[in-house]
Amino acid sequence: MARVSKEERKKAIMHHALILFSREGFYTTTIPDIAKSIGMSVGNLYNYFKSKEALAKEIIKYISAYLSERLRGINEEDISSEEKIHKIVSVYFHTAAEKPEMIEYFLRIYLSNREIFQNGCEGMICVSDFVTEIMIFFEDGVRKGELRDQDFFSAFGLFMGYLGGMVFLFGEEILPKPLEAYIDDISRNIYRALKSDEN
Repeated sequence: MARVSKEERKKAIMHHALILFSREGFYTTTIPDIAKSIGMSVGNLYNYFKSKEALAKEIIKYISAYLSERLRGINEEDISSEEKIHKIVSVYFHTAAEKPEMIEYFLRIYLSNREIFQNGCEGMICVSDFVTEIMIFFEDGVRKGELRDQDFFSAFGLFMGYLGGMVFLFGEEILPKPLEAYIDDISRNIYRALKSDEN
């Protein structure tokens, strides 16, 4: 039987914890619950993560890195800002449909339980990879004259408001159609809200 590396075991713990936190909530889920789900002793799990809070912080960093890697690929493409918006929305919605625990964790744990993410995750430190790629996208669009030059956080809030709102409705099973069916409309709405007055 192949030996599992420490890094692979760490990722497996994060994956199981991510699902449990997203489904049951941070405070309801215990370290023994996580250890049981992966078939590991509680003592052994503490060799990887010294506390539930430390594990929660690593998970949000992992989600940020996962999304930013996909956004980086889009940012590197030689396409218009309008096309990039469509691709970013598509990535976010597909992630929400295929890996709902990731977006659920971001919305229901990270944003709703900020007290857990003190001491090392203040502000946007733990999601800086993702925020940086969105910032690069905006700066490139402004430089090319395709997007309106405005305060970053106003633009970021608008963008994430659309994405988060739709994913929330999807998670609550309110949407009459699959999430992916809204990619074109949401992309168009975001572009219209952000585009330069000359476009």
